[in-house]
Amino acid sequence: MQTVDVLGVRFHAPEFDEAVAAACAFLEGDKAHTVYTANPEFVMRAREDAEFMEVLNRGDMVIPDGIGAVYAMRINGVKVKDRVPGYDLAQALFLHLAQTGKTVYFLGGTEASVTKAKTNMEAKYPGLRIVGCHDGYFDAKKEITILEDIREKRPDLLLAGLGFPRQEKWIDAHKDLPVRLMIGVGGSFDVMSGTVKRAPVFFQKIGMEWFYRLLCQPSRLRRQMILPLFMMTVIGVKLFGKKGK
Repeated sequence: MQTVDVLGVRFHAPEFDEAVAAACAFLEGDKAHTVYTANPEFVMRAREDAEFMEVLNRGDMVIPDGIGAVYAMRINGVKVKDRVPGYDLAQALFLHLAQTGKTVYFLGGTEASVTKAKTNMEAKYPGLRIVGCHDGYFDAKKEITILEDIREKRPDLLLAGLGFPRQEKWIDAHKDLPVRLMIGVGGSFDVMSGTVKRAPVFFQKIGMEWFYRLLCQPSRLRRQMILPLFMMTVIGVKLFGKKGK
């Protein structure tokens, strides 16, 4: 699979079906694989956080979950057709799991959202086996119990919705778990539960899902300001060849 360096982060460039096929292959492996769904915020944070950068670059597959990341990859000469949303990847994997009898564990979100997400996904994908779920608000003591639960249930897939960079660092630190694939999914449990509505398909197709979220949540404006800074940095590096901050 082709890769490209975007400001120090090594992105993979699969089309959506290729990403799903790769993830399904990871589920047949004999060790834990990691998939990170990165966007411009990830990259800009990684430029300030060396540990996060190292974690991302140790990932087995880092996919562009933001239209800004797609544009950056194109600027760097890789013909990426479209982004690969982590939410959509998870949905495709749920269908695969339901058909194969493999299992999944949900970790993240609030107790109410992750529990409702479990209920909704089991109803949407008959046969899907979600063997455990736990919210993302845990301390070191509670984490021990969570890890014991995961080891006991040995899910094939673990979805961590702890927010970045916490979820990626958590996944990287626990690759010894008896899990075949771990994916960072951000706020996906809120969407699965119905707590947060995803952008209409029209906005998704034109790469403006971020704008729809901004309309619904004006408080995100400060976060969204990272996008023009990211693009200017990518263009500057392309023109002048400097990767510095």
